[in-house]
Amino acid sequence: MPNTVLASFGHNFLGHAPIWYKRAIVLFLVINPLILYTLGPVTAGWVLIGEFIFTLAMALKCYPLLPGGLLAVEALLIGLTSADAVYNEVLNNFPVILLLMFMVAGIYFMQDLLLVTFTRILLGIRSKAVLSMMFSAVAALLSAFLDALTVTAVIITVAVGFYSVYHKVASGKGYHHDGHNTQDDDGVIGLHREDLEQFRAFLRSLLMHGAVGTALGGVTTMVGEPQNLLIAKVVGWNFGEFFLSMAPVSVPVLFAGLATCWALETLGWFGYGGKLPVPVRQVLKDYARDEQAKRTKAQTAELWVQAVAAVILVIGLAFHLAEVGLIGLLVIILITSFNGITDEGQIGHAFEESLPFTSLLVVFFAVVAVIHEQHLFVPIIDYVLTLPTDEQPGMFFLANGLLSMISDNVFVATVYISEVKQALDAGAISRDHFEALAVAINTGTNLPSVATPNGQAAFLFLLTSAVAPLIRLSYGRMVWMALPYTLVMGGLGLYLVTSAV
Repeated sequence: MPNTVLASFGHNFLGHAPIWYKRAIVLFLVINPLILYTLGPVTAGWVLIGEFIFTLAMALKCYPLLPGGLLAVEALLIGLTSADAVYNEVLNNFPVILLLMFMVAGIYFMQDLLLVTFTRILLGIRSKAVLSMMFSAVAALLSAFLDALTVTAVIITVAVGFYSVYHKVASGKGYHHDGHNTQDDDGVIGLHREDLEQFRAFLRSLLMHGAVGTALGGVTTMVGEPQNLLIAKVVGWNFGEFFLSMAPVSVPVLFAGLATCWALETLGWFGYGGKLPVPVRQVLKDYARDEQAKRTKAQTAELWVQAVAAVILVIGLAFHLAEVGLIGLLVIILITSFNGITDEGQIGHAFEESLPFTSLLVVFFAVVAVIHEQHLFVPIIDYVLTLPTDEQPGMFFLANGLLSMISDNVFVATVYISEVKQALDAGAISRDHFEALAVAINTGTNLPSVATPNGQAAFLFLLTSAVAPLIRLSYGRMVWMALPYTLVMGGLGLYLVTSAV
């Protein structure tokens, strides 16, 4: 322990993060004002984006809210953006804030039902390739009508449930199996360390397939992603018109994504192919049988309440009867009321997963405000609009994809669709060309952005969730595992967008 007050400040700064990491953050905070005053706000803005991405990449070293928040505060103090600009960005994305606050908590109260349902699926499907394709396809189908963050919250809840069951048994608190009495640095006894690592690989691949599935389905309909709704509103498309306009790109990419899922699991490339270890399967099987045997009438009633709430959730989201977050609050009220969860402390646990990420997202919007205030994307937009008409859809797709990898999809889509709408109103482009560019903008913000966790809110949520450190899912590993999907979805999407011109 440090023996001086000054040394204690250094020790306490960012807690248990490595010394080199702490020094890197301090270096960022020192050089940012210098870069601003010597090289200008545009350069300082791009450097800030790089630094923020660094904090996301090192999420397992330190939760990004802390260093990212310090960078955002400094950006405000040195004038790269303003408090009003940050507030406006948050206000524009308030539905996402509501969603994270209440929907993720609502899913928490459905975890018993989800664990029972998915345990049966997991034990019933022996083929990992078939199971992975099912996860991806179901995530895609749900994301076409529900919010991707909601779907991601479901698969995270399921993964945490599986891991918790396994770890409880492996720690000697549940069933024991002869011949497995090793102990590793995770404090796990009862199962071999190889089983633990294989189980982590198994869960990592399922989660990544599911997360990519949310992008495959989210691009297809106007309610699949927030930016889709924005683009549909500007262009004037209804639900059917949006689907048909996107279908020449979205449908082939969907099937290509599912084929990629099958190939990755079959070939075992890019970290995929991990099988469910036999001892872990036996643990889950014993758990399911034991839970069913000792389930009381009261617990059965609780599962029925959760099932009814799930049906209400799906109907409410599919028909957009209210904002997603408000539907999540309804789910919380229904399940807690009818299942007798009346203690404030019990209810509070449901918000432990979502509120840190909500805070991180507000910090992210502060970085988006810097991009907006310093017009960092304007030169790229201006350049694309100067290209020949037949080249513009492909370049819009690429530009949107690249920018969405480092920024907020909704912000990128807003900037681009606003610019092309102004060009249409000025008579610079035709209506048909405007709609072709709208397709390129929508698919560009949705498909290539799977390349990085900060490209999709669902990916970022997964990276910063409680399950990520459990299964060793780091930023770099996510980028590596997403790479084949990025190449297939981005490459095919680009080809289809350009060939449709």
